[in-house]
Formats: sequence, C-alpha cells, structure tokens
Amino acid sequence: MGSRYDYILAKSESNGATSLKSHLESVAFWAQTAARYAGMDENVVRIGALLHDIGKASPFFQIRLQVKKKPNEKVFRHEVASLFFLKLIDRSLWPEVIDMIIAHHKSVYKDRSCNGLLDLKEYYGEENTFRDHVSGFSSWSIDAIGILRELNFPGVSADSLLSEEDALEAYRYVIEHCRRKPKGWSKWKGLLMGVDHLASATEEFKERIPTLFSIPDVGFYNRQHPLYPLSQVLSEANKKHTFVKAPTGAGKTDFLLKRCQGRIFYTLPFQASINAMYERIRRDLNGVVEDVRLLHSMSRLVIEGEKAWEEKVIQDKIGASIKVLTPHQLASVSLGTKGYETLLFDLCGCDIILDEIHTYSDIMQSIILTMIEVLVHIGCRIHVGTATMPSELEQKILDILGRDQTQQVELLSSVLDSFNRHIVHKVTDFYSVLPVLREAIENDQKILIVCNRVRNAQILFEKIDELYPEVDKMLIHSRFKRKDRNRLEKELQDIYNKVLQACIVVSTQVVEVSLDISFDMMITETAPIDALIQRFGRINRKRKPKEERTLKHIYVIAPPDKKEDCLPYSQEILQRSYDALPQDSLLEESSLQRLIDQVYPQVNVIDLSLDAAFADGKWRLKELFHLPKSAFIEKLDIDSVSCITQEDADTGKYREATAEERVLMEIPMRYSSLRWKNLETFPYGSHPFVIPDIAYSSDRGLDITRMGTENYDTNYQIL
Repeated sequence: MGSRYDYILAKSESNGATSLKSHLESVAFWAQTAARYAGMDENVVRIGALLHDIGKASPFFQIRLQVKKKPNEKVFRHEVASLFFLKLIDRSLWPEVIDMIIAHHKSVYKDRSCNGLLDLKEYYGEENTFRDHVSGFSSWSIDAIGILRELNFPGVSADSLLSEEDALEAYRYVIEHCRRKPKGWSKWKGLLMGVDHLASATEEFKERIPTLFSIPDVGFYNRQHPLYPLSQVLSEANKKHTFVKAPTGAGKTDFLLKRCQGRIFYTLPFQASINAMYERIRRDLNGVVEDVRLLHSMSRLVIEGEKAWEEKVIQDKIGASIKVLTPHQLASVSLGTKGYETLLFDLCGCDIILDEIHTYSDIMQSIILTMIEVLVHIGCRIHVGTATMPSELEQKILDILGRDQTQQVELLSSVLDSFNRHIVHKVTDFYSVLPVLREAIENDQKILIVCNRVRNAQILFEKIDELYPEVDKMLIHSRFKRKDRNRLEKELQDIYNKVLQACIVVSTQVVEVSLDISFDMMITETAPIDALIQRFGRINRKRKPKEERTLKHIYVIAPPDKKEDCLPYSQEILQRSYDALPQDSLLEESSLQRLIDQVYPQVNVIDLSLDAAFADGKWRLKELFHLPKSAFIEKLDIDSVSCITQEDADTGKYREATAEERVLMEIPMRYSSLRWKNLETFPYGSHPFVIPDIAYSSDRGLDITRMGTENYDTNYQIL
C-alpha cells in the first residue's frame, strides 16, 4: 500500500526514484540482519538505520535531487540534518546512533570534499552551518516525523514535534561527540555503510537475496587421497591460524579450506587464478553453500547462471559466505581509506586465506603484513599458503600470527622428493632452444612459453607464428580487451590444456599462480626465483602414482645485460635467480627453500608506520575519520585506467552500450604507461583513453608501440 509521503525521495529519478520511506525501511531490515550476526543491539541499529537519511526530507535535498548544486551554492549535507532528530530517542543511545549517521558518506574531518561535519564547522562556522541546515525545519520535520511514524519508530506518535532548539541541542552534542572521538574504528559506522549500500542495490528484490552472513559448510574438503599428502594431515582445532608450505599438487587449497570455521575470504594475486578458484569452489560445493562470490575488476563478466543478476548486484556487498578476491581489495583496512570500517565489520571474526602472497611487490607485501596485523587484532583466523616464500618473510608473518597459535605444516624431505618433476636447462637465448622446440612439436607435446613483459611476448609470438604456422597456438597477456581476455582464459583451460596434439601458448605472468593447467615443456625468461618456481608448476602438474611419474624439461633464458631490459624486475635478483638454478639436471623440491633464501637473504619490507591506519598494535586514526586515497595505493601502479579502440569510440558502440558491455570493450592499463601519450579520452563510462585501431588486434592484444596519436584514423571524423 502506498504512503502519503511517497513523493519524498531518497534517490533521484535517474537512480530509480526510490521513496525515502522505502529506502529507510530496507536499510533497517538489513541493519537488523547484520546486527544479529555481529551480536549488536538490534533496537539501536534499527533506530540508527531509520534516522540515517531522514534529513533527506528537507526541501533543500529534494531540490538537489532534481538540480545539480551550483559552484557557489551553500553546502547541504543530509547527514547533518538527520541528526536534528536525536531528541526523539533516549539520550543514552545518542553516541551509537550518531556514529551510524554522521560519517556514512564523509569523513567527519579532512574529507576529500571538505564536507565533513568538522570541515563545515571550520570553513563556514558552527552557527552558519547549523542555520544552513535547519532552515524550514519546523515545517519539513513534520513530514519527516510522519514517515518515521509510518515506520513504527519507537516513541513517535501523531503528537510528536521537534523545535529548532531541539535540533540545536542535538547539533552541539554531535560536534562535541565528534571532536572527542578516541582512536579506533566504529563498528556502528561500518555496519550502517555496509547495509546502506546493500539496501540501495537490492531495493526491488531483497526477498531473492541469499541468506547473508551464513557460515559455509566446507566439510567436502576433509576428503583424503594418498596422492595428496596434505589431505592426510589432521587439522589442529586448538590452533587458530595456519601456515602451510608445500609444492603445487600437494592439496594445499583443500587444506586451507578445511581449516576454516567461519565465513571465508579467499585471496589470490591474479584475475585468472581468482576466476579459476571461484569456479572450483562452486563446483566442489555443488550448491551446498548458496552465497559464494567473486570480486575483482572484471568479476561481473564472469558470473553466469539463473541467479546471475542477483549475484552481480551483491558481489561487492557485505555478508558473503565465501568471497574470492585480491588482497588489493582489502588494502583499505591497512591504510584507513574510505570504506575501511565496512570492510572491518564484514571481516571481523572471519577466516582469511592468503594464498601465494610472496608474489606481490615490496609495497604490496608491506601492506599485507600490516593487513595481517589488523585482521589478527579484529579476531580473524589467518591461513597462509605458499609453495615458495623467503624464510625472512615467513618469520615476519609467524611473528604477527604467534607461533603458539599457528598450525605450521611442511612436508618431509622424503615426501618432497616425490614431487620432483622438472629437469632445468639454462640457455643463452630463445634461438638456442629451437631444435628442442621442433622435436617437442614432432612429439605432440604442449609447450608453454612465458615472458616477463607483454611486448616480449608479442614479439616472440610473431616469431613462433613464422616458424610454425601449422601448429595451434595462442597468446595471452593482460593487455587485451576484457571480452578477448575472458575468451582466451577459457580457451587456455578448456582447449589447449586438454588437447592431445602439439600446441604452443605464449604468455606473461598471468599463468603463474593457481591456474589448473598442465603442459609438457616450458621455455621461460628468467624471473625472480619464487616466480620461476610458480611458473614451473604449470609443467607436469598432474599428480600421478609413482610408477607413472615422468620428468619434464624446462628451459630458462639468461637475463638481459641491460637493467632497463630486466624490468619489471631487478637485474640483480634475476641474475641471482638464474645462477641459483641447476644446469641440465633435476630441480629437487627439497632444495627450493635453500635456493629462495640464497636469492633473498633479506626481504625489503617498507615502513608503513606513517601511512598505516594501524601500527604497533594501536589504531592511529580517530573513529569516524578516514583518509583520502593513499599514496601507497598509487605507488602500486595497478591497472587503474582503461582504453578503448577508436572504432568503439567513434562509431558509438561504447557510448550506446550497457555498463557491462562497456567493460567488455575496455583494455585495462596502468596510468604510468599512458601519461605522456597525449591520447584523447572519451566522455562516457569510465572515461577511457582512445587508442588507434591499428594498435589493437583480438589475437595479439594492445601494441603499445602503435598507440601514438599520429595513428588515429581521420576517416571517422567524416561519420
């Protein structure tokens, strides 16, 4: 049944024209669900949820939904106006309710927009800020209270009224409350932000959302098999955390999952490995766990099936039973950037699997170490899995976890010997391997060639195409349109991985971790020793009974002579890695730790103490405060911008496409790669850079050498 207040909106017409009453009702519903899970007072949470946006009843906000704010127009923050209603509730509840309301969009101080409560007070003055927000309160507050009455707000009746004096008393209390905030994080703010986003995304179909905050049943992973030694290792229930070091194929994933007791966040470094793990978990659990989610920059494109739309809508929201993602998406808990309290609320007391964390850069490893400190502090169970890790990094992690609280698992040398599967050959260049490559093709072997840079992979693929035009082959790297990258990943796993005749795959680091592929021979550029070991794991991967085991050959090309040709790696690390490898002999699994420590006698951990939100066991940020985008996040130089082809821009394909169709057309790039190219940007979607058509092909990807503006096709200007 409709409400007499349905004309008062929470969202603009372009965003669905949701009524304020409907939005508050949805937020309160999800808030109580979250409160039950977290053991928080449901009544207090409901009150905060019903009040959090009630200031939107102000005519100033309603006008703002229709007309954009002009540059010199006064600021109106609906959160501030919402707090004028505090006198409707018992004063003892004010602190928690204020935490839920005042910072659910802005940091209270030094917000990026300078529109936090204390920013406004500092810039406009306390009295002026109040006057700007209280204008007409005696009139519009009647409608606001009417909405609350229809929502069964406790203690509100037809006679309930508030005066400007009541609003001023509440406002002054809030100012002092925010000024005096201690260092820490507010779970009340975290909850409200999380459910507010959830409610906004699911307004029309909340009854179709899976039960949130459900503990997954992962009993499936207690399975045992004599080929997988970790499946024979019992989980020690009295040990909270896990550190397991074992080769590819030992059953590490199963072991990490069977150690989990609560909701699970499974982190992996690469998009392809995240997709593969998501599919594997869904396949393994076969519907036993309803809410398994996938989260990375392209994850909306991977989700398929009957409930795909609902899954896409909630994939980045709170409450998943199992979520597979990258550590980058958890980095805000270390750095205190916007939304970190919601992440902390969602993560509290959960199981966090950190798989292959040694693969990250120095900066990201340092962020992860700080992140582990935060996660331990909020009661998470941490499970670290690796095939390779420098001993010093291992010790730093164990220092944070506490050795007495951690089940440490390593395989005996006699067991490791059963994983010996590679003969390593060190060669000077690619051409010296050509006779062996020809022989492998004649023997119908599957060959994987791995380069450190996209450009190297493209050049090598062209050479392979010239030499062996009759052989099935593919190139895969990170500089493809997303639709082409998706197609190539599927072809790699479903076709090239399974064929019985000769084929060649040329790749970059995208194949290093957790892709379940098994080839017969590898040719690889020298990479850091830990990355090389990961690469080797794509060869002869399938675990077999002793009598069926064979050794496969890996050819490692010597590092370049020039430092710039070694990028993205250090020339010194590459040379040490190359020197550490055996020549024309067996690479023994039991020797890997010694080789890693030989290459990495020390680990370069960057001091984050000045940037971290949490250091030395204490919070450095005040509650209700968050920081702008961290400089460290920028230094990660992750793929933060997109490109599209000139054809997709100038023919209208991108402009007229849906959001998901646009993402499929985009090529992810690092801004540093484009900074000086003077490329045009397109004023739609993600505002992508426009590259000449000649710089892209669906089987080669983006050719950065042809991205110059001189290659733009002027014929499009005639269209």
